[in-house]
Amino acid sequence: MLSTFKHSFLLIFILFQCFDVSAQKPVYQLFDKDGKVIQYEDMMALMKNSDAIFFGEFHDQPISHWLQKEVLMDLHQLHGDKLVIGAEMFESDNQLIIDEYFANNITQKKFEEEARLWKNYKNDYKAILEFAKEKKLPLIASNVPGRYANMVFNKGIASLDSLSDKAKQYLAPLPIHVDLTVNCYAEMLKMNMGHGTNSEYFPQAQVLRDATMSHFMAPWLKKNKIIYHLNGSYHSDHHEGIVYYLKRAMPAVKVFVISTVTQDNITTLEAENKGKGDIILCVSSNMTKSY
Repeated sequence: MLSTFKHSFLLIFILFQCFDVSAQKPVYQLFDKDGKVIQYEDMMALMKNSDAIFFGEFHDQPISHWLQKEVLMDLHQLHGDKLVIGAEMFESDNQLIIDEYFANNITQKKFEEEARLWKNYKNDYKAILEFAKEKKLPLIASNVPGRYANMVFNKGIASLDSLSDKAKQYLAPLPIHVDLTVNCYAEMLKMNMGHGTNSEYFPQAQVLRDATMSHFMAPWLKKNKIIYHLNGSYHSDHHEGIVYYLKRAMPAVKVFVISTVTQDNITTLEAENKGKGDIILCVSSNMTKSY
């Protein structure tokens, strides 16, 4: 009887091991810029001396958001209160509301009612913000208010000159340098050709966002803080976008970029995705999206 039990237990254990191995379906892989497979610990070691770390996400990608939090916790272990979080997901005119919430002057409920949060905030960004609050880390609402990006999209970047001085405090100082030959903006220009609006206005709205996000990061870097900035991958791929403006303002700043891509097969990084970041987070295209 005992022998039979042992035999059955051993058989079940072997079958479990076989099914466990065969059923593994990895949903992501990390690569370095040249397409070499890299481990998480190696990635953290590579970024440890950086001044500004950009995590370029796909907004609807749960793997991005999960890894963002993991990186955040490890950066906090490394840098402590030198760490500052920046986020595209919060607009600069909501900085006061964030600061009031972090100071416990307003409730979580009132903060969430008034801060114009993205629809996926609770699932994807709330944990980041609450971690910052708990650890007393500043959180920069770095993005330009959407109404001004929309204004540029419809009327061009020169239209910002008509804003009041009070409104201008929420965006990068004018005039904003615009170079539509930078690859990310040139691609947007090409993409929007023939769509019925002034095609130059489309990348100009992106320029406004990138320049503004860079602008609100710079004062913290001048205080020798370490910035961990969350943004859509297109805002930092190839060290362009926000990084382009940050390097124009502060050429010596040491930047590290994580870029997100999706592929059907994640065992090898496709040529078009090499070099998008210092690290490429390659996610299976079959991975469930958050919205």
